[in-house]
Amino acid sequence: MLGLIISLIIIGLIAGAVARLVIPGKQHISIPMTILLGIIGSFVGGFLGFLIFQHDPMDGFFQPAGIIGSIIGAIIVLFIYLKVTGRRGATR
Repeated sequence: MLGLIISLIIIGLIAGAVARLVIPGKQHISIPMTILLGIIGSFVGGFLGFLIFQHDPMDGFFQPAGIIGSIIGAIIVLFIYLKVTGRRGATR
């Protein structure tokens, strides 16, 4: 269980950091928020992977994705976050 939590945090940090590098502009988001962004992105990536590939139906719709799916999901989540907040947390 502890290994799962640590791996979610590490993958979340990597996916969140890559998403912040891909989206243009400077985002004023803390490291814990970047980790949370990556973790949420991982589940979004897992959900999209399930919808596209119909893989692992026994695990359910919301499942953690691999690193590529996590990065794609984190980019989507960050883009939506910036649109909803009106880039209050970001400067150009």
